[in-house]
Amino acid sequence: EAAARALAAGVDVEMASSTYSSLPEAVKAGAIPVATIDSAVRRVLMTKDALGLFDDPYRGVDSATERAAMLTLANRAAARRLAGEAIVLLKNDGVLPLRKNLGSIAVIGPLADDSASVLGSWSAAGRSEDAVTVLAGIRAAVAGTGTRVTHTRGVPMDSIDLRGVPAAERLARSAGAVLLVLGESRNMSGEASSRATLDLPGAQLELARRVIRAARRTRPGKPVAVVLMNGRPLAVPWLADSAPAILESWFLGVEHGHAVADVVFGDANPSGRLPVSVPRAVGQIPVNYARRPTGRPPDSTGHYTSGYIDLDWKPLWPFGHGLSYTTFGYGALRVLADTVRTSDSVAVEIDVTNTGPRRGDETVQLYLRDDVASVAQPVRRLVRFDRIGLDSGETRTVRFVLRPDDLALYDLTLRRVVEPGAFTLYAGGSSTASDSTRFTVLGDTLVLAASPPRFR
Repeated sequence: EAAARALAAGVDVEMASSTYSSLPEAVKAGAIPVATIDSAVRRVLMTKDALGLFDDPYRGVDSATERAAMLTLANRAAARRLAGEAIVLLKNDGVLPLRKNLGSIAVIGPLADDSASVLGSWSAAGRSEDAVTVLAGIRAAVAGTGTRVTHTRGVPMDSIDLRGVPAAERLARSAGAVLLVLGESRNMSGEASSRATLDLPGAQLELARRVIRAARRTRPGKPVAVVLMNGRPLAVPWLADSAPAILESWFLGVEHGHAVADVVFGDANPSGRLPVSVPRAVGQIPVNYARRPTGRPPDSTGHYTSGYIDLDWKPLWPFGHGLSYTTFGYGALRVLADTVRTSDSVAVEIDVTNTGPRRGDETVQLYLRDDVASVAQPVRRLVRFDRIGLDSGETRTVRFVLRPDDLALYDLTLRRVVEPGAFTLYAGGSSTASDSTRFTVLGDTLVLAASPPRFR
């Protein structure tokens, strides 16, 4: 029955299960006409013919094409640049970027030289021998400077074995700077790889505690930075409080190590932004910026509110967060018309200035709140963003235009509508942006098409 329903619904090719092996029985039982199967087969064959697969079933995947296209210098350079742009600087107490002539750098952690994990889960035929680890990237970056790079894993990936920690402490004491590479291996993320906790696996947190303590005891202010590698948000409140600098590097692919080194030493200015909210603990899930109002707004002091008695209600790092080696200032958010009709567009502008010492990219984010909706709406939701590059001291006016579709909601009868009422806009560098302005929509409720546009 499942196979017959799926085929009748237009699923011509079924993957993974053996459901469609029962189609002959469905035909015999009269559950599905042979003509339906013929139509599905015809569509599959026509697609193959259009792709030229009957002339050459291996079209586009021969060895010569692979050698010409895969891992070329240009493609690796692009991979390195894109990987660098994906790195998020979560915290920086003036530690980063590091100087390359520090004399010695200790790169510590179970993921520092893991060439398989940098590829991430679902990397298909990706080869670990083609990948650059963080350790290799750091060594390449300081080559010729006289700086010595030392390394130890400290602890295994996910077991409570502390026998290697004393060696890690010794390296931390003797080095001019320390880079801790912690997180999850590639096998801990992806399909069928759920975890019951969001803590650092194994004894990695204890390694971090002891390495950071050893570095501080040797010389207060010694540069210590943490590089996280992971496929999901990790709850690391101790690191957030105690590590002087933290980089979220995810799994960046073959140029992972070079990209991390570019950011660590300031050859690239970090500009990535969090696509998720990072929780403080697994018990805080679900945590997201686009939550619905509860009637008991979150508050850090009141008791009968939406929160926790043992934990701050706010995420460890909010959606959209990301720091830079420069700073940005925002002018007042301006809506070009205080009142519009339900069928009108809304234009807003904001001036953004690079107030820091070097060029950098800022992701200007615009959030919307429907203040008087007939159906509960998110307290704010991202409606536009624009990534801009600014030289030191440069100011640019960023303009966003919202269409009726951006103001729409599904009402109690499941119509997609724009309702009259008040709206608030917020703009800034994360979902906690405080610069705001309001506008009012007038007129009758506007009914829109049932489905919003997929692309803007």
